[in-house]
Amino acid sequence: MKKLSLIIPCYNESKNLPLLLNRCNEVINDNQIEILIVDNGSTDNTNDVLNFLLPRFSFVKRVRVKENKGYGNGIISGLKKASGEIIGWTHADMQTDPADALLGLEFFNTSNKEKVFVKGKRYGRPLIDIFFTLGMSIFETILLRKSMWDINAQPTLFHRKFFLTWKSPPNDFSLDLYAYFLAKNKKFEVKRFNVFFGKRAHGVSHWNFNFSGKIKFIKRTLNYSFNLRQRIKKDNA
Repeated sequence: MKKLSLIIPCYNESKNLPLLLNRCNEVINDNQIEILIVDNGSTDNTNDVLNFLLPRFSFVKRVRVKENKGYGNGIISGLKKASGEIIGWTHADMQTDPADALLGLEFFNTSNKEKVFVKGKRYGRPLIDIFFTLGMSIFETILLRKSMWDINAQPTLFHRKFFLTWKSPPNDFSLDLYAYFLAKNKKFEVKRFNVFFGKRAHGVSHWNFNFSGKIKFIKRTLNYSFNLRQRIKKDNA
């Protein structure tokens, strides 16, 4: 069994893939670590780029999702193929550094690693995004009655046994909220550490590209949050 499997979902990230894979090659020098690139139903030339690049990177596996059913579905598809004891995900757009996952891995050097949940804590972001995160964090904290901060920060890492307990995880960006809250609800030891969040190397965000995109994201997240709260009440009844 590998000690770490890092899932990186890609949707139309063909221009970022050479940068991403070269960076992974720079920092992954342990044969007990694997990278799983999930081609999450891309409609650009991601498949051709991966066909050309992947023979150079023996530590990288490819997972192909034919139809894009959401960010969360892509990650889950990768998690199901992971062989690591510690598993998790990060982004492909080069706003996060794959090396951050290696820093997060250090938090599992404990006898109780099955009850550890690790997540980055972003810095270096535009002020408007910080205010957006603050508002969502306060709302989720009040609604779910758990301290929730910077929910969509990466990387996200945990023991594979935690993943095996998941029931009906969401297929969209709410997956970050689901995993984070579930760890809190199970009283895991949550470890946060600072990670620099830079600009995308190429392309644009598929949700955070304008005010309208933020509103749609907020609506989806709010709807899922209320459903998650109702499920909690039902489970605890």
